[in-house]
Amino acid sequence: MSKRLLVVDDEAKLLRAVAMCLRSEGYEVITARSGAEALVRLTEAIPDLIITDIRMPGMDGHALARSLRANPRTDLIPVIFLTAKDTREDRIAGFRTGVDAYVTKPFDPEELLAIVSSILKRVQRTGTELARMVQTAKGDEPSASGAAAQPALEEEFTEAEARIVPLIARGLSNKEIAAELRISVGTVEGHISNILSKKGWTSRVEIARYMFERGAGAKS
Repeated sequence: MSKRLLVVDDEAKLLRAVAMCLRSEGYEVITARSGAEALVRLTEAIPDLIITDIRMPGMDGHALARSLRANPRTDLIPVIFLTAKDTREDRIAGFRTGVDAYVTKPFDPEELLAIVSSILKRVQRTGTELARMVQTAKGDEPSASGAAAQPALEEEFTEAEARIVPLIARGLSNKEIAAELRISVGTVEGHISNILSKKGWTSRVEIARYMFERGAGAKS
């Protein structure tokens, strides 16, 4: 299933070019013309990765990245800086803010696509490893179908929510969860919202952490 990407740039032509490049590879692309607009987009849906310009009026890329890292709901979203200003100081400042990669304008489509793919695969591997750690901590053995049993979840979760929680811990996106469970993305987002509300959580990271702690607790 395609990943959802957010592209932020105040230059309309470049924004369209980057969006077209990414969509050609099957990514779902959301766009914003400023850092402030990007924050609005984030209230509507959480992307799998963000590509943003640095030099923008109002909230620039650095301010946007700091805002992302300060919010538990968005602090783990990978960020790529796409900018015409290729200076050592900018790169250092970006990496210190928590940016994952740095691409200069005019961008090379193949380079950008390679970086995006590499980062998304790394995130997927991290989610898979976290799921493996949960299973190892609990001491689960694979079933006949090859899937390990999941830790028992609290009764406050509905049956549907209990199916979604381990998939989040595996690092699956909402679209991937929807495809696996054969339900709509909107239904997945609704269940995740209910899960977060019931537990007083603010991000998917806390759901994954919950799964790990449940697995560790079951083993002890």
